[in-house]
Amino acid sequence: MLNRNYHFAGENEIESPALVFYEDIIEENIKKTVAMAGGAERLWPHVKTYKTAPMIRLLMSYGIRRFKCATIAEAEMCAQCSAPHILVSYPLVGPAIGRFIMLQRRYTGSTFWAIGDDLDQLSLLGQAASAAKLSVPLLADVNAGMNRTGVPFEHIKNFCLRLTKIPGLSLMGLHCYDGHLGLKDAVERGRAAVEEADKLMAVRAELESIGQKMPVVVLGGTPTFPFHAANTAAFLSPGTLFIQDYGYASKYQDLDFVPGAAVLTRVVSRAHDDLFTLDTGYKAIASDSVAGERGIIADLPEACPEAHSEEHWVFRTVGACPSVGTVLYIIPAHICPTTALYPGVYTVRNGVLTNYWEIIARNRKISI
Repeated sequence: MLNRNYHFAGENEIESPALVFYEDIIEENIKKTVAMAGGAERLWPHVKTYKTAPMIRLLMSYGIRRFKCATIAEAEMCAQCSAPHILVSYPLVGPAIGRFIMLQRRYTGSTFWAIGDDLDQLSLLGQAASAAKLSVPLLADVNAGMNRTGVPFEHIKNFCLRLTKIPGLSLMGLHCYDGHLGLKDAVERGRAAVEEADKLMAVRAELESIGQKMPVVVLGGTPTFPFHAANTAAFLSPGTLFIQDYGYASKYQDLDFVPGAAVLTRVVSRAHDDLFTLDTGYKAIASDSVAGERGIIADLPEACPEAHSEEHWVFRTVGACPSVGTVLYIIPAHICPTTALYPGVYTVRNGVLTNYWEIIARNRKISI
């Protein structure tokens, strides 16, 4: 997993901590994803991992035309890249309803999709759409067991039938994120993913048998992506694997994707013979951890974290400590919230610094 050299020419000129994306690694991950999916047209990936427009354009250059978002800002970023289909896969409540309608009115070249699991809130969305003389394509959000959002399987049929009576909305299918299927064993994870997908497709078939067309099913996330790929009736919705992180790479070793992002850091102190301190505090890397680690040092994977505070990260090593000023690279346990901590990301290709991408959607608002 870490048999890559993350150093590059010009690294000494970059102030740390800094986030770095490796374009050559990312492109290999994209190619592998498209191949596993059986074609780019089957992919509906989530953009929360990178939140940057150049990455959207890069994915579109490989034929991906559909994107999933968590925020209105992410959706607007995709629209600014002329993405044809943009799904806001987060419940629209409060002012988000009006902002969603504004997206549709301003970016007429894109189709904006919504999800929902509450008829009262969806009625408000329908009212706003009708007032704007719009029709919102909608996917019913299904709770397959994660218990975060969604309608339980046993209530989906009745929910969808009631949903079809709301003016301003056009029910187009089902959305199901199975993030609760975090089983490390690939066989067990695959079996569980297929069982839940079969339930979902059975609900869809039942609705279609009584005349309710459900042409779209958006299914899964990164851990279950390979197993849903065989379901040719569904769109596939991975996110992290284009960039990949230490968390997924270490837990799901069946997912052969290389981490394509790292935090450039420097040794700022050696407080003891076997202790060294980095300038990557918890303001510079996500708090999510894998076996207690928020990241792993690619250059020194054996180094163990001792203490982490706002601006300092102390590690203990069994060998010689790196000298003060040494540039090192940390592979984050969770890249998605790490990306949101930085205003921009440096990009590297084949060991050469190439660009700086603004992480425009880390903010909650772009213009709408």
